[in-house]
Amino acid sequence: MPVSTTAHGLPRPGGAGRLAGRTVSRVGFGAMQLERLHDDRPAALALLRRAVELGVDHVDTAQFYGDGFVNGLVRDAFQPQDDVLVVSKVGADPNPGGRIPLRPAQRPEQLRASVESNLVGLGVEQVPVVNLRRLDNGPGLRAEGDQVVDIDDQLAVMTALRDEGKIGAIGLSSVTLDVLRRALPVGIVCVQNAYSLLSREDEEMLALCAVEDIAWVPYFPLGSGFPGLPKVTDEPAVLAAAKTLGSTPAQVGLAWLLQHAPNTLLIPGTADPDHLAANTAAGALALDPDSLAALDAVPSRSPRMTFDAPASSSSSSSSSSSESSEKASQS
Repeated sequence: MPVSTTAHGLPRPGGAGRLAGRTVSRVGFGAMQLERLHDDRPAALALLRRAVELGVDHVDTAQFYGDGFVNGLVRDAFQPQDDVLVVSKVGADPNPGGRIPLRPAQRPEQLRASVESNLVGLGVEQVPVVNLRRLDNGPGLRAEGDQVVDIDDQLAVMTALRDEGKIGAIGLSSVTLDVLRRALPVGIVCVQNAYSLLSREDEEMLALCAVEDIAWVPYFPLGSGFPGLPKVTDEPAVLAAAKTLGSTPAQVGLAWLLQHAPNTLLIPGTADPDHLAANTAAGALALDPDSLAALDAVPSRSPRMTFDAPASSSSSSSSSSSESSEKASQS
């Protein structure tokens, strides 16, 4: 079977996946942690360019990451010939100086305004994929008052934006199984939910996505960034597999996700070039049958979390509560 390659002829990390009708690398890049390089923009741009050199052609971002800083990096780092599929999201706005650096933005007019902001920030006429970040499932913010909006009202404005050509496709993030089922008729291309070896409450949703040809894009791929909760990299079965395979525990956790479901796409994020290389290399890690069986037997035990507790400031996977609330990486 021929090796799937990017527009630059590079092998795709993890092989080929499908998103919004396009072939992409199954190991992509989550750009949120580039906020940590706010004072070193050249290093942040170099990291994005390095991702392309490693075969990454699927990048996840949002205008509320760094209040536009990250989208500006994505705009300047990639050229049309790179053929990088950019996925952004709406449903929150920056909240600089607040205890939580994000605030809900769930109302239809706010979703439209957020898409417009993404268009300006990314410097494009159309965002290829936009995820609607709901606030009724998973870790992070919860909607209250006028921010409690029915999914049908939100999908109405998202489909209108798609019809207008401002977004190419619609995804969902932090949703329940019921919400996904209600949204299927509009055409959903991906679902981003908190999911890992230790947090598999959404197994039924993952199966539905596979049946419906919807990409499954887990955040918190190595467990929660909240303090005191289990992390995949501390799990004995993961440590044993890493020793057997000569890899890192993080690579084992990522490889398990790829082997667990063929519609899985990963978006591990980091601000470190060495971690970036390790993340992409995880796409080539093949778990042996014994290790895979031991990992499959690990019980799911990660509870749902909201912002009742602050995020850990000591975890190497995040540097702020915004990073813990969204797609914390393993790096």
